[in-house]
Amino acid sequence: MPASPPDPAGSSVSEVRHRAARIEDWIHVQHVRWARSRGQVPTVVPYTGYGSTEWVRVLCRVLLSRRISPDETSPRRRRRREQGIRGWRSFTSAPVGNVPVVIEVGGQTIEVLTDRGGVVDTRVPVSLAPGWHQATLSTKGSEKVTAPIQVLDPEVSFGIISDVDDTVMVTALPRPFVAFWNTFVLDEHARMPTQGMSVLYERLVRAHPGVPVLYLSTGAWNVAPTLNRFLSRNLYPAGPLLLTDWGPTHDRWFRSGRAHKEENLRRLAGEFPGVRWLLIGDDGQHDEVIYADFAAEFPDHVAAIAIRQLTTGEAVLAGGRGKASQVEVTVPWVAAADGSEMADGLAEVGLL
Repeated sequence: MPASPPDPAGSSVSEVRHRAARIEDWIHVQHVRWARSRGQVPTVVPYTGYGSTEWVRVLCRVLLSRRISPDETSPRRRRRREQGIRGWRSFTSAPVGNVPVVIEVGGQTIEVLTDRGGVVDTRVPVSLAPGWHQATLSTKGSEKVTAPIQVLDPEVSFGIISDVDDTVMVTALPRPFVAFWNTFVLDEHARMPTQGMSVLYERLVRAHPGVPVLYLSTGAWNVAPTLNRFLSRNLYPAGPLLLTDWGPTHDRWFRSGRAHKEENLRRLAGEFPGVRWLLIGDDGQHDEVIYADFAAEFPDHVAAIAIRQLTTGEAVLAGGRGKASQVEVTVPWVAAADGSEMADGLAEVGLL
C-alpha cells in the first residue's frame, strides 16, 4: 500500500519555498545527474528504528554511490555493502529525493517516498513482539539492507532520552567546529567518552530491565554510522539515534536543532503515554531549557532531568553555559560533572 511521509517541502508549499531551499534543490539535481552519469546507483543507508507492538518507526536515507560487485572480495567493500555509505562519502554522496523505498517488516510491505534530502522517516502499522526486530529496505537499483527495530514492551514505564555531544562523548571544541569534526574525523577512536557515563547507563539498564535508550541529537544523519560505532565500542546500550538533516527548509536558511529536539520529545510523549523519561543532557547548549519546558508541559512523562555540568574549559569552547529556564520544574533535577556523580544524584531520587 503506497504511503509517503509528511514533507514540509512538498507541493503544497513549493510556491513559497525559501530561496535557500530552491538553491539546495537545484544543487541536488545537478549532483544527482553528475553521479548517475558516472554510473553511481541508489544505496539505502539504514538507521535504527523503534516502535510498539502495534507500529514501528522506520528510518533510512537514499544516496547515490559506486556500484559494488556481488563477488567483491575486499573486506572494506564488503562492510560497505552491509553497512551502507560510511565516513566522508556520506556527506559528499548525492541524496535522492522523491524516490520510492520498499519497507518489509513483520510480514507487512509498504512503499514510501524519500523527502527532498533523501530521508525516509515513516510509521508502519505492524504487529510485533517486544524486543529487537529487523526491517528490510530497498529501492529500485539497490541491494536490500536491514535496519534494526527496537519494539518496546507495553509494560515498560521508564525510558532514557540522552543527548550525544558533551553528554556521552566529550566534544571539547568550539561549537562552530563541532560539525566539521563530526564530518571529517571519521574514526570513532578519536572521540573520547565522557567519564563514567557508559557505566551509569549500564547501571540504569540493569536497574530497569527492558528500558529503551534513545539518543536525541542535533547531529546530521550522515554521522549515524560513526556514532553507532562509538556507542558500541564504549559499551553504551544500543538504541535508536534521532538525528536531523542539515541545510535549509522550505521557510528558513537552516534547520533548528532546538526545534528538532522539542518535536521529538513531544512525539515520544504521544507515542508512549505510559512511559516516564529520564532526560540526560549537558549545560553547554539548550538542553536545560528544552528539558525544563518539556517537563512543565508534560510533567507525567518525565521521571527526572540529569544535566552534565561542563568544565570551565569545555563551557568556554561551547560558547558559554546554557541559560536556565524560567519555567518552574517540579520533577527531580540532578546536576553533576560526570557519570559517577550523576549516579549518586539519581540514586537519591530513587532511579538507581
